[in-house]
Amino acid sequence: MTDLPGVAVEALAARLDAATLRRSPASVAAVTWQGEVVAVRTHGEPRRDGSATAAGTVFRIASMSKSFLAATALSLRDEGLLDLHAPIGQYVPEAAAATYDGRPARITLDTLLSNRSGLAEDNPWGDEHLGESREFVGALVGDGLRLSATPATAYQYSNVGQSLAGRAIETVTGRPVEDVVRERMLDPLGLADTRASADLYPAGADLAHGFRTFDDGDSFVPEPFVGTGALGCIGSLFSTVSDIALWMRFLGSAFAPDAEDAVLSAASRRELQVAHTLITPAVGQFGERELDGAGYGYGLVVEHDRRFGRVVQHAGGLPGFSSHMRWHPATGIGVVVFGNSDQFGAGRVAGGLLHDVLGGIDAPAAVVRPWPQTVAAARRVDELLRSGRAVAWDQAGPLARNVLRDVPADVRTRRLLAALTETGDPLAVAVPFEGRIVSATDASALRWTVPCRSGTLICDVRMVGLHDPIVQSIDVRVSDETGRRPRDETPSVTDHHRVVLPSGR
Repeated sequence: MTDLPGVAVEALAARLDAATLRRSPASVAAVTWQGEVVAVRTHGEPRRDGSATAAGTVFRIASMSKSFLAATALSLRDEGLLDLHAPIGQYVPEAAAATYDGRPARITLDTLLSNRSGLAEDNPWGDEHLGESREFVGALVGDGLRLSATPATAYQYSNVGQSLAGRAIETVTGRPVEDVVRERMLDPLGLADTRASADLYPAGADLAHGFRTFDDGDSFVPEPFVGTGALGCIGSLFSTVSDIALWMRFLGSAFAPDAEDAVLSAASRRELQVAHTLITPAVGQFGERELDGAGYGYGLVVEHDRRFGRVVQHAGGLPGFSSHMRWHPATGIGVVVFGNSDQFGAGRVAGGLLHDVLGGIDAPAAVVRPWPQTVAAARRVDELLRSGRAVAWDQAGPLARNVLRDVPADVRTRRLLAALTETGDPLAVAVPFEGRIVSATDASALRWTVPCRSGTLICDVRMVGLHDPIVQSIDVRVSDETGRRPRDETPSVTDHHRVVLPSGR
């Protein structure tokens, strides 16, 4: 991606304008690719003491910590130490007192990590109680948490709920959850600048202090660090953009065909990044971006962008800090934004920044690798279509029985002749088949074009995934003005999938 650094620099300059920067004494924003920072922009003084913000300045990342908590929980699950679907009372006995509508409620780690346990949203309360003792929070939980929604049915962002996952981790390991996260995630991945509290950094470390503004940046007041206690596992971490770049690479690489299973299996990392709970967004929650959907995975938010496909992200906010990370698994591009004021709006900046960068390089929404059988079937259909008007559809096989029952051969031929009346006959000298591939929804399907004298045909095949895949549908339609999809078909994110043919094709 040779043009990525230049695009990133321009996007950073555009998004970090004066109106944005005035809301925080200091900030750092970076564009990353495959775990490396390719462009970074800093501003201000992290402690307001005359020292300038650097790319390596440490900021508090708040609820971005939840992704580390969830990854640690899944690593223990993979070893058989945690059951995500067992009642939480099995690990945290006090939590068994939770009720919904006056009756005992069944809460599991699965519903807690995916924010659908039924526990009410508690962001402001959670911020103020981050440093409370385990005894204090244990007593509150033991008194009987009251659910506001039927368990496992609705998205509600619960800090108390996710902290119960931390208590479960402590139960099965006999260790403080912060130590378990460090031993299982931070140390193996080399995230040496990511730590659970400010006092774990050496004296003189370049550590951003927190500030608050109530007049849009005209003045700032210092905000002491909220302590690290029973709720610390859901929001206490501090980090740098380079460490988060590595973390995003570790998670996002799980979607690559050659993904490694080191530290946490690729399958479990994907599990973190698949929506388990539908999010019905509040107005403006996802900024100016157009989404087909969004949901909460385990410790992460998953967006399905209408142009760029899967985007994974999480915000962090505490009094004095605003942070955000997001990445695009299909390309390995990510962004990290930190500010040391809770009014900075890191999520808004990061959302627009990643969208700008992906648009600037015309990023694919996904990379699809069709089965060899899919490509072979498409080639056969292409050869038949370009060989003449009398198409022997039964030779496009191997065909599933439904193909010529759903649309009989004579009907297919009549429809093709009607299309050719508009487009004219296929051109005798055409671009090779590989150069006419347009897109693929997944490995079982392929779309390509057949150029004609006065128009273009759009062709689709779809296979059924048997041991030896066979054709289950064939469609041939007249192209719209784009030449990339059939007339009257609604634009789709799959229009932007990049197709990589099997080796040797």
